[in-house]
Amino acid sequence: MRAMKRSVLSLSRATGRFTSAARVLPTFLIAGAQRCGTTSLYRALAQHPLLLKPVLHKGVHYFDIDYRRGLSWYQAHFPLRVSVALLAHRYGTRAQAYESSPYYLFHPLAGERIAADLPGVKLIVLVRDPVERASSAHAHELARGFETESHFEYALELESRRLAGAEEQLRQSPHALHHSHRHHGYLARGRYADQLDRLEPLIGRDRLLVLDSHRFFAEPETAYDRVLDFLGVPHLGYPVFERHNRRPLPRPVPQVLAQALRDHFEPYDARLTRWLDGEPSWRR
Repeated sequence: MRAMKRSVLSLSRATGRFTSAARVLPTFLIAGAQRCGTTSLYRALAQHPLLLKPVLHKGVHYFDIDYRRGLSWYQAHFPLRVSVALLAHRYGTRAQAYESSPYYLFHPLAGERIAADLPGVKLIVLVRDPVERASSAHAHELARGFETESHFEYALELESRRLAGAEEQLRQSPHALHHSHRHHGYLARGRYADQLDRLEPLIGRDRLLVLDSHRFFAEPETAYDRVLDFLGVPHLGYPVFERHNRRPLPRPVPQVLAQALRDHFEPYDARLTRWLDGEPSWRR
C-alpha cells in the first residue's frame, strides 16, 4: 500500500513538473509556528471554495528544505490556471492558492527566499503559549523519532549545544539541512518576536497577520473572519472547525521549570503585543 502511494505521488509530481508553467503560485502562506494550530487553520481554509490548497499535501517545504529544486518544482504543487480562472468566473472574484509549512517562520533564509520569489505574498503566523509549544514540540519530535532524549528538561539543556552555529551553517551552505535546527528548537522557536522582526522588513507589516492560537480555538469564527478580511476573500459561510494533528498531552511541565520558562519568554512575549494588538492570551 505504501509503495503504491509513493508511486502515485511520484507520478503526480512528474505530471506537475511537466505542467508547472500552466499552474499558479500561492498568494499567501501559513508560515508557522510549529505546534500552534497551523494544520487546523489550513484545513478550515481549505473548505472555502476560493482558497486552493496544494494538489498533493499540506506542506511543500520549498523555501526551507527543498529550495535547491527550483521554482518550477514548487509551482508544480499548485492548481492549474484554467481551474483557478473557472472558479474566479463562477464566484466573480479571484481564487487564491496557498500552502502551510511551519518551518518557514524559523528558517533563517526562508523569509528572504519568499520575498524574492513571491513578491506581494501574504503570510499568516499562529503563536501559542511558548511553554506549551515547547513541551508539545518535544512530544511530537519524540513520537516521530527525531528526538532521542525522552526527558523534556534535559532536551532543553541540550538545545543550545545542538543549535550552536546552526544559522551560520545554513547561511553559508544555503542548500544544507540541519537536523537539530529543524527538530530541536524548543526554546528558540518559541521566541516568536525575533522571527517576526526578521520577516517584517522583508515582507512588510501590512502583509503579515499574527493570530493567537488560543483565541483561534476558543473563538474560531472571529479568527476566520480576520483571515478572510486580511486576504480580501468574500465570506461564504463558516467551515467545520476541528482540531487536527493533536497528540496525547505530554506530562505536565514541573512547576519550577514552567516558571523558569515563563520568565525566559517574558520579554519576547511582551514584544508580541504590537503584533497581536494586545497582550498574548497566555500572559493575561
